[in-house]
Amino acid sequence: MYDVSENYAAHQRLWQAVCDLVAEAPPLTNPSNDLISDWLSPDLFFSQTCSLPFRKKLRGFVNLIATPDNKISNCPRGYYHSVVLARKGSTPDLKKNDYILAYNEPLSQSGWAAPQSIGITGKSQLQTGSHAASARSLVQGLADITSIDALTWRFLCRDWDKATQLQVLATTPPTPTLPYITALSRDAKTLTRGLGQAILSIGATDRETLQIFGLVDIPEQDYMQYPLPIEPYS
Repeated sequence: MYDVSENYAAHQRLWQAVCDLVAEAPPLTNPSNDLISDWLSPDLFFSQTCSLPFRKKLRGFVNLIATPDNKISNCPRGYYHSVVLARKGSTPDLKKNDYILAYNEPLSQSGWAAPQSIGITGKSQLQTGSHAASARSLVQGLADITSIDALTWRFLCRDWDKATQLQVLATTPPTPTLPYITALSRDAKTLTRGLGQAILSIGATDRETLQIFGLVDIPEQDYMQYPLPIEPYS
């Protein structure tokens, strides 16, 4: 879910470490244009999903492997939050709800469900297709605010010079981080062991690049306690 170009080499080294530890691990492949179908495939070996599609469409059809520890500030291990962003010098009044909200897609916990948890919906919305595109829409003046997950924001601040034009207005309550999943037919415990060992083996530099520092066992029910959001209305 965070395969930006700056992370590519570290991701490849992490997956090679998994392949060295788990004999049946296949080479990494790019997702199709239909992520839900990819995630529901009986051939799925390993992927990362968002907690909202897990709650709404995937639970009971995939096995949870584990949840990454991304060391998000002010969150328990294995949890994250979203940051609500606006252009510097152009801060809307969140209490009036008189603003355009950019969001990546309706099945996004951080982009769509999380802002609702603090009363942010906007007078209208702009669907952008990705968190990075939502951030760009603020700089371009197409929307007034957006909500993106804290890890994406960290990578944007690292890799994108225009991130300095944005400011954080608020953060949402912590929720469990995006989990790793596999098909129901696969042994999740074997993958958990292999992935955990692989994360430790790649070295501190790659772990810092990816912001993956270990694994946390978060049960399904901890994901399922969060309500499903309303659908976008424009």
